[in-house]
Amino acid sequence: MIISVASGKGGTGKTTVSTNLAASLDMPLKLLDCDVEEPNAHLFLKPDLSEPEPVFTFVPQIDKERCSGCGACVDICRFNALTLIAGKVLIFPELCHSCKGCLEVCPEQAVAEGHRQLGTTAAGRRGTIIFRHGCLRVGEAMSPPLINLLRKGVEPDELVIIDAPPGTSCPAIASMKNSDFVLLVTEPTPFGLHDLKLAHEAVKLLGIPCGLVINRADIGDGEVKRYAHDESLPILLEIPFARRIAEIYSRGQMLVDEDPQWRQVFITLFSDITEMVSAPKVSQ
Repeated sequence: MIISVASGKGGTGKTTVSTNLAASLDMPLKLLDCDVEEPNAHLFLKPDLSEPEPVFTFVPQIDKERCSGCGACVDICRFNALTLIAGKVLIFPELCHSCKGCLEVCPEQAVAEGHRQLGTTAAGRRGTIIFRHGCLRVGEAMSPPLINLLRKGVEPDELVIIDAPPGTSCPAIASMKNSDFVLLVTEPTPFGLHDLKLAHEAVKLLGIPCGLVINRADIGDGEVKRYAHDESLPILLEIPFARRIAEIYSRGQMLVDEDPQWRQVFITLFSDITEMVSAPKVSQ
C-alpha cells in the first residue's frame, strides 16, 4: 500500500504526520521524502544516511558538423527547449523535460545524449524503516524526474509512506500518482481551507481515496470541518494547537517518541486508512 501525505499549502504539518505515522508502525516500510526542494523528514526521523549520490537527467547535445538545420528536433519539442536561429539549433537546458524526442527524430543523428545534474539522493534506515530522500540542485526547476527516481523500485506488496511536496502542480502530482490513499493535511484557517479545496479537487481528479488530518485543530473557525462534511471527506485525525507539541517539534523530535499516547493515535490512523483502502468500492 502506498500512502501519500499531501497538502495544498506548505507548513500544515505533512512531515509531522508522515514521520510520526511511519515511526509508530512496528513493521517494515519505506518512507520517501519527495519534497525535494526542501526535504526535512530526516531531521526528525534521524536515519543513518548514506553519502549523497548525484542524479543526472538527459539534455540534448547538438553535433554542429552533422546538423543540417532541418528543424525536426525543434518541431517535436513541446517545451521550447530547442529553437532554430539562422540554421543553428540552440538549446535551453532548463526547459528540457528529457523526453528524448529530439534524439529519435533527427535524420542526421546529430543529437547526442548530454546530461545535467538535477540534485542528489540519499538513503538510510531507522529500525524497520527504509528512508530515502532527494535534494534538488539550487536553481533547478525540474523536480518531477528526481521524484520519479525516488519512487522507482517501489513494489506493490510494500508499505510506502510518501511525504509529498505542497501544492497541486507537477511535483505534487508526481508524488501522489498511483497511490492507494492520500492523507490531506490542513489547518483551520482561510488559507488552509482555500488550498485544501485545490488539493482535494486534484486528488479527486486522480481518482484516489483520501482522508483529512486537521493540524492546530482548535484555532480558526469551523469552515474546514464544514467543507469536509459537505464533501464527504472523512476527518481521520485532529492535532491540537498545544505548546507541548510545538516544543517537541522545535527540538526535532517526534510525538510518538516523546508521548506514548500519540503512538496509539497514529496506529489508529493507519488502521482507519487500511480499512478505507480495503473497503468495497461503491458504484456511482
